[in-house]
Amino acid sequence: MSEVIKLKKGLDIKLKGSAEPVMEVVPVPSSVALKPTDFPGLTPKLVVKQDDVIQVGDVIFYDKYHPEVVFTAPAGGKVASINRGERRRILEVVISTDPGSGSVQFRQADPQNLSAEEIKEQLLKSGLWPFIKRRPYGTIALPQEQPRDIFISTFDTAPLAPDYNFIMEGQLETFQTGIHALARLTHGKIYLGVSKTSVFTNIKQVEIRQFTGPHPAGNAGVQIHHISPVNKGEVVWTVNPQDVLFIGRLFETGKVDFTRIIALTGSEVEQPKYLQTILGTSVTSITERRLKKTGYSQRIISGNVLTGEKVKPQNFLGFYDAQVTVIPEGDEYELLGWATPGVKKFSASRTYLSRLFPRKNYILDANLHGGERAFVLSDQYRKVLPMDILPVHLLKAILANDLDKMEQLGIYEVIEEDMALCEFVCTSKIKVQSILRNGINTVIKELG
Repeated sequence: MSEVIKLKKGLDIKLKGSAEPVMEVVPVPSSVALKPTDFPGLTPKLVVKQDDVIQVGDVIFYDKYHPEVVFTAPAGGKVASINRGERRRILEVVISTDPGSGSVQFRQADPQNLSAEEIKEQLLKSGLWPFIKRRPYGTIALPQEQPRDIFISTFDTAPLAPDYNFIMEGQLETFQTGIHALARLTHGKIYLGVSKTSVFTNIKQVEIRQFTGPHPAGNAGVQIHHISPVNKGEVVWTVNPQDVLFIGRLFETGKVDFTRIIALTGSEVEQPKYLQTILGTSVTSITERRLKKTGYSQRIISGNVLTGEKVKPQNFLGFYDAQVTVIPEGDEYELLGWATPGVKKFSASRTYLSRLFPRKNYILDANLHGGERAFVLSDQYRKVLPMDILPVHLLKAILANDLDKMEQLGIYEVIEEDMALCEFVCTSKIKVQSILRNGINTVIKELG
């Protein structure tokens, strides 16, 4: 029986609009995109130009400082546009899809019969390497590194998060193939974090650890902290369950298959459910004719409400996102505002009457109800962060640009998603995630 790790700190935000266990196959979208902005620290170098005809798996751009790390097309067709921002920064490469464009052929083989170098070469050439992230920093893994261990969280506790037990129906053999490939890349262990009811308990070549407790119990960073923390000089890798499927499909078929299942969730969705589409699909293909018709503004989020990015219908989903959330914008005038009794409102601090009359779920909007102000010294952060670090002191060290203090206070152990709840409960409206990423970037720049 696997070890059970019980977490008490954290917070489950019970939002209305969780996805029903219903699957809909979405037609191939007219356009998809790869966005270099999805990868912290990446300096992209383009391989294609506008109007080039490409196949699935063709290289679109690569990392300037690690040329072996390439990013390949999730769909074939024609390069429709290369959109740039300030100082000609590449924001996205848009591809007009053509289902008959074909696919690049890679090696089809059982990863158990391949060497670590052969598997690494396959992952690099196919463009699947960027799905492997490293800790510390939460950036793309470096090919020359040997990870101490690999961590995969098979459940997500974020608000309205997709159910991987449902997503994996009929795909566990492919998942196992992906595990066989990853196992060749480390001399350590592959740790599989599972929930109480999990379909992953019979997976081989892994160490199972069961976690119980509120969000962020499903975060890989929290699981690493409680299983085997990252010390200075050590590197571990993390992979998302659906990305393990990408790796498994590559070795089973010899082709890249970026089919991804997206959970369309939120109170503004007519029928929250799962949609089968492809990586980098357009937001329109996910939300069109699926949202409620209301008289107020709606916010579409690529990802969950805590860590996701606000997008418009003409935008594209994030590279790592398996969820789209739609909630009210919250820009309408509210009589009395925060002074209302709050019978229908959710409060992390339990200051509303809803504490006495709790609801099964809540409709929350994106209104911050106030602006940023000075830090308030309290134990708010401590209550929602199940890690042995001092979050307020870490943030202050980052703001003071004190590298020694950042190291001592645990910056190697956390990324944005691990401290997202701190930002949610913060009385001072501090932009915790943005400050943390600035600190991580400083450490990378100064210490490597």
